[in-house]
Amino acid sequence: MKVTFPHMGNAWIVIQALFETLNVDVAVPPPTSKGTLNLGTKLAPESSCLPLKINLGNYIEAAAKGADTIAITGGIGPCRFGYYGELERQILRDAGYSYEVVILEPPDGSLWGLAKRIRYLAGRHNSWTKILKAIRFAYRKSVALDRVEDLIHAARPRLAEPLAAEKLYSKAKQHLIEASEDKGLEEAVFWVQQSIKECQAPLRGEKPLRVGVVGEIYTILDPFSSLDVEQQLGNLGVEVNRSIYLSSWVGQHVFQGLAQGYHPLRDYPRLAKPYLPHFVGGHGQETVGAAVQFAREGADGIIQLLPLGCMPEIVASSVLPRIQADYRIPIMTLTVDEHSGRAGVQTRLEAFVDLLERRRIRTLTREDVLNVARE
Repeated sequence: MKVTFPHMGNAWIVIQALFETLNVDVAVPPPTSKGTLNLGTKLAPESSCLPLKINLGNYIEAAAKGADTIAITGGIGPCRFGYYGELERQILRDAGYSYEVVILEPPDGSLWGLAKRIRYLAGRHNSWTKILKAIRFAYRKSVALDRVEDLIHAARPRLAEPLAAEKLYSKAKQHLIEASEDKGLEEAVFWVQQSIKECQAPLRGEKPLRVGVVGEIYTILDPFSSLDVEQQLGNLGVEVNRSIYLSSWVGQHVFQGLAQGYHPLRDYPRLAKPYLPHFVGGHGQETVGAAVQFAREGADGIIQLLPLGCMPEIVASSVLPRIQADYRIPIMTLTVDEHSGRAGVQTRLEAFVDLLERRRIRTLTREDVLNVARE
């Protein structure tokens, strides 16, 4: 058995760590590229969403490395993600790829069912003690990775050299890949913190604009899918705050809330209740709740990311204008598919940031007038 999985941004780092700790043979898909997407698009139904097409491309490229088993998480509710495992199995089989698909989800809420599937992938040569230690370490690596990503989000608009943050980010990821124990994870995060301090020279503004990014989990976590929205915003002098991180998604979705991860998701449904009081599948409700939280925290703007045809996010996007009106905060929705181009997204981001900057200037001018009047 040789296991592969969706590349999904930096998630591969964590998944690889889990399987390699258990001495399971893995085939990590190459970094997602236009070629990857083209491979998946040829096989996928035309109406399927972007993540499914990318996943199929990942698996085809992994098959060239000898992969014969796919490990993928599952889903429930009115979201097509819950069908990915079986749908991908059938599509790949029809295309001549004989893959076994193991769906990592708690069937009917049973963590024992999830445990049995993890046990199958880990093999009988691994004890439950070793399996649990491997899961714990992989989870801690996901938290460290999320912390590093957050540090980079804050550093991008504050460093004089735009590429400095990307160089630090690349080195930090390599440190995390090589880390084989908790101490190594802590050292990697500390190294990023110290490196940013050494490079600090806030020549691009003392207080950068702050934008909350909400939306569908895959599109947020995968820079290829979003056409590097977070990096583009950072280069425009904007600090990005995400609504969802890998560790918090795994803790809530896979392990049923037993682990909270970095930036827990537990408050989002409560904040969304006045606007979207019920579950609509995927992370639609979390998108609405996160938008409310960012608005209350004083974010300058909000961007929703979603793949074309994502029903939960379409529901959420229909609610966001109410939040925009209630909190007087600009909100932009970016929908992506295989036809999306970087130049078009960049143009929209530049226009949105320009709007936020003009809005800030008007606000500051109004405050100056009020202060003079008080004096």
